[in-house]
Formats: sequence, C-alpha cells, structure tokens
Amino acid sequence: MSTAESAAAPLVPHHKPSIGVKFAYGLGQAVQSGGFDVALPLTFFYYTQVLGLSGALTGIAVGLSLCVDAVMDPLIGSLSDNIKSRWGRRLPLMVLSIPLVALGFGLIFAPPGGLDQMMLFGWLLGASLVARGATSLFNVPFIALGAELADGYIERSRVVVWRTVIGLLSAIAVILLTYSVYLSPPEGLLKATGYPQLGWAVAATLAICMSLCCAGVFRYAMRLPQTEVTHRSMLARLPGEVAEIFSSKSFRTLFFSCLAIMVAIGVNGTFGNHINVFIWKIGADKIQTLSFILLIGMLIGVPAAPGLARWFEKRSVVMIGVTMLNLVWLVVPVLWIAGLYRPSGEGAMPPLAAMMAMAGIGIGLVLVAFPSMMADAADEHYLRFGHRREGLYFSGITFAAKAASGVGVFLAGFGLEVIGLPRQAVHGVVVAVSPDALDRLVLAHGPLAAGISCVGVALMWSYAISRKAHDQISAALAAREAQAPAA
Repeated sequence: MSTAESAAAPLVPHHKPSIGVKFAYGLGQAVQSGGFDVALPLTFFYYTQVLGLSGALTGIAVGLSLCVDAVMDPLIGSLSDNIKSRWGRRLPLMVLSIPLVALGFGLIFAPPGGLDQMMLFGWLLGASLVARGATSLFNVPFIALGAELADGYIERSRVVVWRTVIGLLSAIAVILLTYSVYLSPPEGLLKATGYPQLGWAVAATLAICMSLCCAGVFRYAMRLPQTEVTHRSMLARLPGEVAEIFSSKSFRTLFFSCLAIMVAIGVNGTFGNHINVFIWKIGADKIQTLSFILLIGMLIGVPAAPGLARWFEKRSVVMIGVTMLNLVWLVVPVLWIAGLYRPSGEGAMPPLAAMMAMAGIGIGLVLVAFPSMMADAADEHYLRFGHRREGLYFSGITFAAKAASGVGVFLAGFGLEVIGLPRQAVHGVVVAVSPDALDRLVLAHGPLAAGISCVGVALMWSYAISRKAHDQISAALAAREAQAPAA
C-alpha cells in the first residue's frame, strides 16, 4: 500500500450504502443536472431572442427568482434538519416537491401567446419562482441525505460519483430531447413552437426520476438518525443556527469561495447560447455535439476526483478543476478579442471541442470534491457544537450558488443592453451585430468570468480540513458516540 493510500485509510469503521441505494439516490440528481443545469439555462435565450422580452427585464426576472430561491434554502435546510417523522428527516420534503417541480418546469416554457412586455415579465418571474423554489425543496434535503449515506473521507466521494454520473446521464437525455427532438435543425434554438413541448417533456422526466429516487432510498433514509424534537419555531431558531454555522471557519471559506465561483459561472453560462449563435455561428446540431463532449469530459473528471483525492487534498482537487475552467474562459476568447484567431461555423468546432472537454473535466472534479468538502465540514461542526446541521450547511452552499448565479444573470441581462445585441431574431434569422458589441460579448463571457473565479480560488486556500484532520474528527465522533449510552 502506498503512503498516500495508508494516509487515506480510515481510523474508524464507516458505513456504506448498497449499490442499489446509491443508484436510486443518484436518480435524484436529474433535477439539478437535467433540469436546473440543462433546461433552465435555455430560459434566457428563449425569452430574449425568441419571445422578444428585453434583456434587462429577463435578467431581473431570472435573477430575482434565483435570489428569492436562495433565501428559501436556509429555511428549507433548517426545516429538513429538524423534521422528525416515520419517513426520516429528508424524504417528506423531497416527496412534496415532485408535483411542484413538474408544474414549474412545464409553465416556464409555456407562456400564453400575445403577452406584452410586462405580462411576459410577470409570467417568467412567477414560473421561475415555482420551478426554482420547488427544485430547492427537493435538492436541499436530497444533498444533505447524500452526506448521511456515508461518513468515510473517500466513501463520501464515491457516493457523489454515483450521484453525478447518473445526473450526467439525465443531462444527456435532456440534451437529446432539446436538440434532436424539440429544437432540432434547421430552426434550432429559434424554434418557438418547440419550447412548450420541451418544457413538459422535461417536467415528466424529472418527476419520474424523483419518484424512483424517493422509492429507492425510502427504507435506508428512514433508518438514519433523527434530531431531537424541538418546540421552538423555525423562525425563532434559524438566526441562532445561521450564526452557529458561520462561526465555523471551514463553512465561511467554502461559502465565500462558492459565492465568487458561482458569480463567474452565472455570467459565463448566461451568455453561452448568445456566444454560440453570434460568435461561433453554430447551429443546434453542433451545440448538441459540444454538449455531449462537455458531458464526456465530466464523465472523465467525476470518477477521477476520488482517485485524485487519495493523492491530493480535496481543496487541491477543486483548485485544479477551477483552473481548468479559467483556461477555457481565457485562452481562445483572448485570442478572439485580439483578432488573432476567429474561427466560425465548422472551423470553430475543433477548438470548441477541446475547450468543452477540458471544461467538462474541470467541472467533474469540482462537482465531486466540493460537496464532499462540505460534508467533512459538517462533521467538524457536529464535533464542535454537538448538532447535526447537514441541511443548513448544504443550504448555505446552495444559497451562495443561487444568489451568485442570480447576480450573474442579473448583470448579464443588463449587459445585453450595454453590449448592444439585438433583442429578438427577425423571422427566425439572426440580425447583424456590430464588431464592438461582439468584442464586449466575448469579454464578458470569458475573461470577466475568469477574473471573478480567481477570487474564489484565492479564498479556498484557507480551507484546513485535510485527510488527516478528518480522520481525527471521525475518531473523536466515534469515541463520543461510544460513550453516549453510559452518559
């Protein structure tokens, strides 16, 4: 056994869920990977370029819904931590969210015809609040449940791998529905009639995956330890609980690092379809190909993360992933802005394919290492305070991610007006854009996002829970639990 493997060996026994439980649990990731990450980002392009809603109003609607959703996350996290029922702490909220998620995703892509700007803005805001709020109602307890399925330093990463890989498969299914069925060439992303059908198809897919997830983890989840009954209301106890988790340096580090990185991803991702249409000049078939390449890269990065975590600390794995993203956001975009390299159409595919593969590997590393770090930080919190706060811990990270993404989308919406892109395609044809506007679009999409994410990488340096430190935490928790019956 190597030195690294010896260091990774647990000091105390750890429980492991079966493969069946891991698989069923992983199906719940479809809500995030297939719905939130693939389907919902189409909203910005759909409402601005297809329906003609102004970029500013679209940015306000999507950004505001994300911020409201972010505020809900700590409430949901606290509620999830303190529920006591025959079905466990997490499942009741997950089951309740299923019909709401399906309804929200269907409505957001199916606004009634003939709405003016303000009515269309209202519809987008209302539908976004339902879709994103219901997604949080599922995701916060779902992710917290993942931290409870296993407690080993490496085993937790394996659970995240199962969740992420199955989530990627759901993303592939949604991409196929999007670009091969409902938004297929020649109209592609400009096919107005395809979006409502896509929305309801995605809604049905997510509902099925969520239902199978809840059914598959039911027996396991209901046997997990539950909190002591509290008679204080959620609003009365929440301020103290939030203050408690922010007193942890590990949580603060992860929270503010995530905040910066997600602002960058929000800015970059919001402009993604505009970049494909106006800069690279590629259609739906090529966008689908690039989406698959991105997912292939993620399928490489996801299983590689636990292996890297055996040789490097999880903090280093996250930094490697974000650095790969920054290279994608900087190299070709800077060459484009400088006028040194400006491929388009078929000629743009080789560099874009390489960029997507690298970005996918980087994202895969972050998707596994970051949640695993948060679970370790929650263990540290339990040792220090004697309270299980997984729901609140993970809601803190989702709060940071959504609030930051909301800011990113909000800035991108106003950015469209400043950049000078056309508000709506004319008869399904993209109109000409000035060279200066294109330069500003590329600058915002790449270098600006990379600069913001570097702040998050810098903040990550102070995260101090190493493999050795977590083994010591696990041993201390095991010793305390062993003494509990005699207390």
